[in-house]
Amino acid sequence: MPMADSKDVLLNFDPAGGHSSRMPEESSPRKTPQNVPYRDLPHLVNADGQYLFCRYWKPSTPPRGLVFVAHGAGEHCCRYDDLAQMLTGINFFVFAHDHVGHGQSEGDRMVVSDFHVFVRDSLQHIDLMKKDHPDLPVFLLGHSMGGAISILTACERPNDFSGMVLISPLVVASPDVATPIKVFAAKILNLVLPNLSLGSIDPNVISRNKKEVDSYTTDPLVYHGGMKVSFVIQLLNAIAKIERALPKLTLPLLVLHGSPDKLCDIKGSYLLMDTAPSQDKTLKVYDEAYHALHKELPEVTASVLKEIQSWISQKPSAAEEARHS
Repeated sequence: MPMADSKDVLLNFDPAGGHSSRMPEESSPRKTPQNVPYRDLPHLVNADGQYLFCRYWKPSTPPRGLVFVAHGAGEHCCRYDDLAQMLTGINFFVFAHDHVGHGQSEGDRMVVSDFHVFVRDSLQHIDLMKKDHPDLPVFLLGHSMGGAISILTACERPNDFSGMVLISPLVVASPDVATPIKVFAAKILNLVLPNLSLGSIDPNVISRNKKEVDSYTTDPLVYHGGMKVSFVIQLLNAIAKIERALPKLTLPLLVLHGSPDKLCDIKGSYLLMDTAPSQDKTLKVYDEAYHALHKELPEVTASVLKEIQSWISQKPSAAEEARHS
């Protein structure tokens, strides 16, 4: 995977603003779960002192806006390369990181003490980028669990973002997974066996594109193990927060969802459309498409990329006009 030039990278940032002196990296370098020293990679240090792998896609001309990408559960930010390349092609500076416990970031795999850690880390990264580009509009783009992160991030700072794109967002619990009995059982299990595995994600429900399913299955940075009870509880907590947060969503929204999605129920996107008071909101439904619309059959993926490109390219000028009105 091509890396950003060193000049595009925020290396070894301390959340307090200076460079971290927490760990003398020369003598005992912090390494990724894949054993690569963080000093050789773009990264930031979150408020808990954990190192997060970062990824930057910089356009060749001055950017019109910033786009923060929040990836889904179990995956990592480098899976968004095609989407990011499309956005840099229309002069957006795209940035992302692997959430705690994911990809090349530190933390136990698919474990988080509180879902808000994902939101907090996202805001930290966004703030670092805004410092370098104070006059540019900022957009959020989230897929699946990353959609939940994006919604809660937008609600925490309602005036900071010029728009949000959600691909198959996690808004409501899947009815198969979250029956009242199963939720009750999960809460009990979380007290006694928080690390118990509840089964892994079936790669065949990700996409109808066999090539993409194979790519997902063989990707060593994707977590292929079982989802732990404690993580499921955090997802349920996030869903409860989102329900309370939706009435605060006033920013422009583009939501894309496949109707037979088995991982994130499309009812969540309908609820989002019905509840969010935003005056600028669009939902596009793909009738047969599965969960990862940006990794679907070529015609679906092409349509998704075109929808996002068309929608987001119109927004910076609107943000500029609003700023000067």
